[in-house]
Amino acid sequence: MTADREMTAITIEAPGGPEVLKPSRVPMPVAGDGQVLIEVHAAGVNRPDVLQRLGAYPSPKGAPDWPGLEIAGTVVELGQGCSRYRLGDRVMALVPGGGYAEYAAVAEANTLPIPDGFGFVEAAAIPETFFTVWHNVFQRGGLTAGESFLVHGGTSGIGTTAIQLAAHRGAKVYATAGSREKCEAAVRLGATAAINYRDEDFAEVLEGLTGGHGIDVTLDMVGGPYTAKNLKIAAEDGRIVQIAYLKGQKVEIDLQPIMQKRLHLTGSTLRARSVDFKASVAREIEAEVFPLFRSGAVKPLIDTVYPLEKAADAHRHMDDDHIGKIVLTTSHHKG
Repeated sequence: MTADREMTAITIEAPGGPEVLKPSRVPMPVAGDGQVLIEVHAAGVNRPDVLQRLGAYPSPKGAPDWPGLEIAGTVVELGQGCSRYRLGDRVMALVPGGGYAEYAAVAEANTLPIPDGFGFVEAAAIPETFFTVWHNVFQRGGLTAGESFLVHGGTSGIGTTAIQLAAHRGAKVYATAGSREKCEAAVRLGATAAINYRDEDFAEVLEGLTGGHGIDVTLDMVGGPYTAKNLKIAAEDGRIVQIAYLKGQKVEIDLQPIMQKRLHLTGSTLRARSVDFKASVAREIEAEVFPLFRSGAVKPLIDTVYPLEKAADAHRHMDDDHIGKIVLTTSHHKG
């Protein structure tokens, strides 16, 4: 393919609401050294995309300016040094940006084959959420079988992924969510119990449910007032992993429970990490999670699918009640 060809991508006119997302004609990327060019059939929608739209989370240097962190499609071009895939192979990939488009160039090491039996829509809902959960819950949080695990936002893309993986790896899983329907969905996915944070104080409920033991690993994307409660209900030697702060990034922390219970308060972002780091996570997911895909024990939960040109509607839906992932499909996707 030549560098002067164009494609449709969803660009951001200026920071603002969903209406600033516009289909635009932009140059088609080409595969650089160590990269594959993917004809995108589907792209996942994630909360960081919303932050980018608002002007709070720009693409890293070298990545396209338009949003999108995970894609699924077919390989249409191989860069120098690529050897794993052939033209036409079905793949999914974690990208640092540029997923809301008809084509995307990505490091071959950051791609994975689409599991047998999975369509492009399901595959596009895997990379960002599964990479994030695997690194933060199991690598950084060190969750092991028999431990208690809490995920806030239990019916988000991250939440539904975390519940399934933690439950199938032998943890006792708890979740918070904002409605009875969402709590019931979390339990169906494998949570022992789900607490409606609108009706109950999750810290008080979990203290009783765990018999006073507390939570060994907490995955939190809320921040703000949740931080003190996370510390309060943490078990001895507990780990709290922060991946976002939807309710506030600046908090006041009581150091006493951290010291008395020997707690670990950590966090991470994935987007700007190196190709090599993401490749190492990809290898672990292929070894540890793909068997769960093949057996049907774990799969992404899809809420709604929108055509690429309706990306603004997809972002509006992010703020509505939804359970699981929202996905965009391009003109290449045939159902």
